[in-house]
Amino acid sequence: MKKFGKLKLVALSTALVACLALPFAYAQSKGGRGGHGGKQRGGWHHGRHGEMGFRNLNLTDAQKTQMKQLRDSYQERTQTLHTELRTKMQELRQAQQGGGFNEALAAQKLAETAPLRAKLMAERFKLRQDSMAVLTPEQKTQLEQQREQFKAKREQFKAKRAEKQNQVQ
Repeated sequence: MKKFGKLKLVALSTALVACLALPFAYAQSKGGRGGHGGKQRGGWHHGRHGEMGFRNLNLTDAQKTQMKQLRDSYQERTQTLHTELRTKMQELRQAQQGGGFNEALAAQKLAETAPLRAKLMAERFKLRQDSMAVLTPEQKTQLEQQREQFKAKREQFKAKRAEKQNQVQ
């Protein structure tokens, strides 16, 4: 039983360190907010979810208006969830700055964030479904083709990167 407790402590510690280090690492990367005046990759953030994917679909003015309403509604619905999640994560970070690792507090705070993350994910899925409902069948087909092209380009990029890494080693 004692061994399981140590394993649990190590697993929670590792998860906590990963959760705390990830935002800092991301902020330092090219895709983060650091040095970009608040803009993030491709305009996908700050209420513009999915807009980049719909850019080349020649949306009508009515569709653009509907999409904007969907995004605004999403932002209103999720704003409090995002704030709560940020608060919980800040509390977790502050608790860890005290020096020691409090497993019970860390587990409690992480458990409090899980339902918030689930609600946010559900809202993102709802936004995606509602956005797709605005599109015509032709636009949906075109969007699917664009996604396939992007997927192929991503695979090519991965292959090139793997090839370069193999050459270096």
